[in-house]
Amino acid sequence: MVRSTQLLHPHQEPARILSAATVLLLRDGPQGLEVLMTRRSMTASFAPGAYVFPGGGIDAADALAHPHAKRRATQSDLHLTQAIAAIRESFEELGILLARHANGQMANATDIAALDRHAAQGKFAPQCATRGLTLAADEVFVLAHWITDRDLPRRFDVPFLVARMPDAQTPVADEKEQFEPVWVRPADALARHAEGNFFIIYPTIRTLERLQSYATVDSVLADCASEQPWFTSCPRAGWLGGKEARYMEHEAPFGELALTCPDGQMLHHLDWVTDQPVLLLKNVQRLTAPNPGVMTGPGTNSYLVGDPDTGYAAIDPGPADTEHLDRLWRAAGGNIRYIVCTHSHPDHSPGAAPLQALCEQHGHKPPILGLASQPTARAHSAFTPDRELDDGECLVLQGKDATHTLRVIHTPGHAANHLCLVLEEDGLLFSGDHVLNGSTTVIDPPDGNMHDYLNSLDKLLVACEQDRIDFILPAHGYVLGNLWNEPHDARACITHLKAHRLKREAKILKVMQQHPEGSMDDWVRQAYDDVPPRLWPVAMRSLLAHVERIRSLG
Repeated sequence: MVRSTQLLHPHQEPARILSAATVLLLRDGPQGLEVLMTRRSMTASFAPGAYVFPGGGIDAADALAHPHAKRRATQSDLHLTQAIAAIRESFEELGILLARHANGQMANATDIAALDRHAAQGKFAPQCATRGLTLAADEVFVLAHWITDRDLPRRFDVPFLVARMPDAQTPVADEKEQFEPVWVRPADALARHAEGNFFIIYPTIRTLERLQSYATVDSVLADCASEQPWFTSCPRAGWLGGKEARYMEHEAPFGELALTCPDGQMLHHLDWVTDQPVLLLKNVQRLTAPNPGVMTGPGTNSYLVGDPDTGYAAIDPGPADTEHLDRLWRAAGGNIRYIVCTHSHPDHSPGAAPLQALCEQHGHKPPILGLASQPTARAHSAFTPDRELDDGECLVLQGKDATHTLRVIHTPGHAANHLCLVLEEDGLLFSGDHVLNGSTTVIDPPDGNMHDYLNSLDKLLVACEQDRIDFILPAHGYVLGNLWNEPHDARACITHLKAHRLKREAKILKVMQQHPEGSMDDWVRQAYDDVPPRLWPVAMRSLLAHVERIRSLG
């Protein structure tokens, strides 16, 4: 767990979360699936003027209305209460009533006209019962689960539910909370929003994006039969290109926003810059080298760990780029105590010697630490440190008020001399190229070894448990980790990565078995058919590593 003393911003208590429910009413239109949306009042306290799905707060009376509702055998009490709330809100706001008579007939216009849409709290379900109607909660399914972003002044825990629109009913807005009901295809709603004439908010956008891949109401409802939401998300916000940007848990910037602004403060800028350091914590800075590319992403991340009192450890100084190394030295105030290379590849270690020389010019010569390249390494990856680091060794930066301890973990696989570092006091893993954000690392034999790589992932999982690691700081890409409400977030990332590798290996094995006489070119085309052909030459390296492992296992 990150020490509170190292966080960049003071604690900010997010707004209290209120329970709510919303429902997507669907129908099969002439050109495909359509969803009912309505415009919120311009004076609404939340998302004024936005086009939304009908819904609102869950009342205490909704939980008491279970006897007046029909439920599925697999529908929990909570989901039943949420469905009742969504039915009530769609009736109050749009005059749509999901309720049936004893003979199974859905409520019609006559039933709706006989009911009071604005009845006092707790009267909705009883008046339906008086009319002989039972709430059709069994026809309302969980679609997604949203928790309003931490930075917003009003927050809701809200399931997005889904139901088929009754045939014999017509939406009529209450003209108080909701206006202008409209049937729209998800793709058209997104296009109109992009044009600037159909304002929708982030959760609505992301739900519509997922919904647009479905052709019929039946296909949506079939996917909801498990009673599990498509996803549960409490997004995080930052700045990108000078504009507000929000991200869900599976998206690349989410972990970085969680690390830098854990309480949801919208203060972190996500633009990749090479001319200045990016503060991730008070004791962690990232400086990205100006070497973007297919293999390096936005560039190689160099990290400075420490503070002016303890001095700094420079992790992965990167290529021998004079300006980058000067920025690294200046960001540390010249007080670099260690230079550590996670491995010897040319985008990681060549800057070590010139950075050491720069420090020496100013009266201090920090040691270059790491593991020497092996004979299997390519010529451009030759590297010899001043001293080799032992597995489990600790590098300590000690000051008057703080200590920063980096523990070494040998992790061969991507390279024979690869290592990772754990910042023990803050539960951070500096993963080098072993774990990346946005792509899987290349395993390039003979220096790369897939069997070693997978074993090293297991080793990192142990470290995640031991050190309560929440975040992974890779050599390429944003910080990884901190899925919403998950206790072992870095572990989840590593577990997913290993599963992905083994799934790819199973696909390769199947191709090998089906085409035993095929060439490596044949195999890469079929085993990596989900990867753009321009990347097949790179994929070929990892394919070879998988083939070697498969053959070694018999």
